[in-house]
Amino acid sequence: MGTAVLDSPKLSPEHGEKGGAATVGPKELDAGALFVLKSRGTWLHCGYHLTTAIVAPALLSLPFAFALLGWAGGVLSLALAGLVTFYSYNLLSLVLEHHAALGKRQLRFRDMAHDVLGPGWGRYFVGPLQLGICYGAVIACTLLGGQSLKYIYLVARPNGTMELYHFVVIFGGLTLVMAQMPSFHSLRHINLISLLLCLAYCACTTAGAIYVGYSKNAPSRDYSITGVGMNRVFGAFNAFSIIATTYGNGIIPEIQATIAPPVTGKMFKGLLVCYAVVISTFFSVAISGYWAFGNQSRQSVLSNFMVNNHPLLPKGFLLMTNVFTLVQVSAVVLVYMQPTNVVIERAFADPKKDQFSIRNVVPRLIFRSLSIVLATTLAAMLPFFGDIMALFGAFGCIPLDFILPMVFYNLTFKPSRKGLVYWGNTIIAVLSTVLALVGAVASVRQIILDAKTYRLFANM
Repeated sequence: MGTAVLDSPKLSPEHGEKGGAATVGPKELDAGALFVLKSRGTWLHCGYHLTTAIVAPALLSLPFAFALLGWAGGVLSLALAGLVTFYSYNLLSLVLEHHAALGKRQLRFRDMAHDVLGPGWGRYFVGPLQLGICYGAVIACTLLGGQSLKYIYLVARPNGTMELYHFVVIFGGLTLVMAQMPSFHSLRHINLISLLLCLAYCACTTAGAIYVGYSKNAPSRDYSITGVGMNRVFGAFNAFSIIATTYGNGIIPEIQATIAPPVTGKMFKGLLVCYAVVISTFFSVAISGYWAFGNQSRQSVLSNFMVNNHPLLPKGFLLMTNVFTLVQVSAVVLVYMQPTNVVIERAFADPKKDQFSIRNVVPRLIFRSLSIVLATTLAAMLPFFGDIMALFGAFGCIPLDFILPMVFYNLTFKPSRKGLVYWGNTIIAVLSTVLALVGAVASVRQIILDAKTYRLFANM
């Protein structure tokens, strides 16, 4: 993984300039920060990146989460998770702005952990945890892209013989080309398109659910919570993990690193853009999907639009919705590749050379391509990776998005222990820890229950 940078560099105006190295205080930026995390963006670009990282096709599983919680539990959990994550991400932003004001701007999650918790936390816990979660998201999104392609194929050719891994490889080939985008900032226009696409497929999904719900072929609806005893309890915690992971981000510092200085107040504006989209998409899909299909909602509500290979909606409408989903998930892959790209550039690029010199372009092309090939291979081999990712989400997304922001804020600003802020943050962190542990147990239990269906390269 290359040499770890133990001290977060202070940003100078030169950071983000095209080409070679920039001197930052007494230290030089490593190539990962210099080339991938260029600080040139506006708060609006930040909003595009945030929206792509959070509003992803995973939100199509929200009706399934509602089926495990019922109306009251589903709406309350979705609203509460939204409030907590908005608050949490704003706390992270305030900590980052505080350090930037002191002349020591932090560009990565590991930099924050290094400065707030100590070097060992950044190097051995937060850094590897974030990298694992983000690369796992790349694998999961590659699998999802292949499933979207297969869905489009089956709508067009119901008796087609191509299998899932064929479509995963095709999607991986598309990602292989797009992964060569040089920096996080260079994704701003792609992520604007991604924002528009997520609005489009969520509007289509909501309209489709309402159409099915009122049609003569409407399925019978039952809103009772399935399961009894421990099955119902584990189902509820599984639903909590789904909702928490859907709101998950894990790369707030890297997104804020793309903002041109001064950074004060810009991340908050970006969060407002993002959560305007979050509210309009998450609640519309979750409520309409659960209303239309009740406790028969599947892990992706799009699957409910097909019954015995017979579409409940016009084929053209289904194709359009899945094309929107397919294109948007390709943008999500690129966003979650950025921590991996930082590691690759830090290990193999020379910050003293121009970013587009042969010396730096060749290893970038080779190692980014290898990372995509590996992710595509794992996605094709492990079509049940969603179960594994649920476990990663419990261990990774919840600590990064619900626990560490509270800890960082309390340790950085030291609010009064008699005050509401300190105890509010502490309670959120403790409850999130419990949720992570129980969610991990529920995920392991689900993996054991589903293990009999696991098969490498299965056509699921």
